Amino acid sequence: MNVLIIVEHDQQQIKPATLSTIAAGLQLSVSIDLLILGEVTDSLLAQCNHGWQAGSNQSEQVRLLIAEDPAYQYPLAESAARLIADLAEAYDYVLAPASTFGKNILPRAAALLDVGQMSDVIEIVDRQTVKCPIYAGNAIATFQSSDAIQLMTIRATAFAVAQPLTQAVSIQRLEQTGDTLATEFVEFAATPLDRPELTAARVIVSGGRALGSSENFKLIEQLADCLNAAVGATRAAVDAQLVPNDYQVGQTGKIVAPELYIAVGISGAIQHLAGIKDSKVIVAINKDENAPIFQIATYGLVGDLFTLVPEFIEQLQSHQ
Repeated sequence: MNVLIIVEHDQQQIKPATLSTIAAGLQLSVSIDLLILGEVTDSLLAQCNHGWQAGSNQSEQVRLLIAEDPAYQYPLAESAARLIADLAEAYDYVLAPASTFGKNILPRAAALLDVGQMSDVIEIVDRQTVKCPIYAGNAIATFQSSDAIQLMTIRATAFAVAQPLTQAVSIQRLEQTGDTLATEFVEFAATPLDRPELTAARVIVSGGRALGSSENFKLIEQLADCLNAAVGATRAAVDAQLVPNDYQVGQTGKIVAPELYIAVGISGAIQHLAGIKDSKVIVAINKDENAPIFQIATYGLVGDLFTLVPEFIEQLQSHQ
């Protein structure tokens, strides 16, 4: 059984979701290949050039496949999917993180291969059976696939992070060039972050539409700074333009599983709960004692956020 894992990276480092995808791959096979699209810097190569271990599963054979053609620098689904489909013929499984990156590329590769895709895998039962959430996480479906090549996107929050081993691995540079496409890459725009990334943060402080304005949302940012936390938001807060959409947490945003999730002024819409339900501890602050968020919260505090949050900030600052 051979596994091909699509590496999500920013040219400098592997994204944490890829490490969880590697851990999932090791449950399927001890032989894994990592496909890196785009420019490979020395720092990125150093992170990839070794074996991997996740729990009791340890790689025995790892190979790096590097596709540095300019067409893959910022991989468009059209070019990347064609390369993945060509390579996939030699594999039993093709895995990618269930991030925007993976969700963009892998479905198109599945269509080119004429196979099904199992999305948002949260558990690998055996080599033909996986579990995936449906209905915004309110039910868990068990899937079996008889396809010769099985494509999966892996929900990072459901798997441990793979740890590097010491041995170096073989490297193969691919000669394939990207197709000439009607689609053209125009620009890559990233929001600079002074705080931890949402999907990798140990602590997240999120705000909802109840904050009312982007000026009021600074309360969330101040609380986050006291806790060295990432800042999140509901879709309603994003739609109201209180914060950029990079902050959105939920089924249509980012799926997170921090050690501590503080929900401020968040009622608990089903699509938001689907993105936070794996958090270890959830603290909810809301003036409505019947808000759905309290049904899943570890701790709940009923009250006016504009009174409670400044008190929290004051207490935290006094102990720093």
